[in-house]
Amino acid sequence: MARTAVASYFFHSTASFDRAGQALIMDDGTQKLEKKQSVALRIPIIASIALAAVAVLPVARDQAVVLVSILSSSAILLAWAMLLWSRARASGRRLEALTVIRKPHYVQLIVQIFVYAYWGWYWREVYAFAPLIVAQILFAYAFDGLLSWSRRDIWQFGFGPFPIILSTNLFLWFRPEWFYLQFVMVAVGFLGKEFITWEKGGRRAHIFNPSALTLFVFSIILLMSGSTDISWGLEIATTLVYPEHIYLEIFLLGLVVQFLV
Repeated sequence: MARTAVASYFFHSTASFDRAGQALIMDDGTQKLEKKQSVALRIPIIASIALAAVAVLPVARDQAVVLVSILSSSAILLAWAMLLWSRARASGRRLEALTVIRKPHYVQLIVQIFVYAYWGWYWREVYAFAPLIVAQILFAYAFDGLLSWSRRDIWQFGFGPFPIILSTNLFLWFRPEWFYLQFVMVAVGFLGKEFITWEKGGRRAHIFNPSALTLFVFSIILLMSGSTDISWGLEIATTLVYPEHIYLEIFLLGLVVQFLV
């Protein structure tokens, strides 16, 4: 019941581009357009470099697979960015970014931080794992931007990656020896968001919540292969009930999202 409550308030709404790709159409029909080309075009590279910087932290440096996973992911993203922009320059494409701040995204970010903070107070592994969650957020921003520009000239930039990553990590972490699968999970979520779409009000919109999709796919694989022990899934499920009155906190935070979003 509590897990269902968590999943329900972490479900985030969608947005899509119009057919011309010139404006962002929000779920409520309003438009919010703000071009920040000089800054936003650098975000995937900045995020990729910042991702590599996470490797100097003990939580990454002391675990060989985690270290290699972070550095390899950063290198792949940087190579992708260089290839994409060199081809765009050669073809005369103008890559742009729309800065769109959506209330559901930053409200969910705030309430999710409260859940992690309270949970971590009773199970300190949450705080220890926090830098690796940051690494996934950096990866998500770079991957989302590069994937969007690989398919169109405009990238929607905002707080969207935060609720996706925080929702995913509330349910599933991979152990250090398998940490690269954490980045694969993030990539699958954004690929699903990009490619599994439908027509909604004359516009393309993604069908599935990206975090729900990737959790479903990887949970089924782990269960069917009998390899749940490569993740922290059991520990997450058991330690989430350590905090006193955690169900009440989740309920109250759910009300916050209900009334503010």
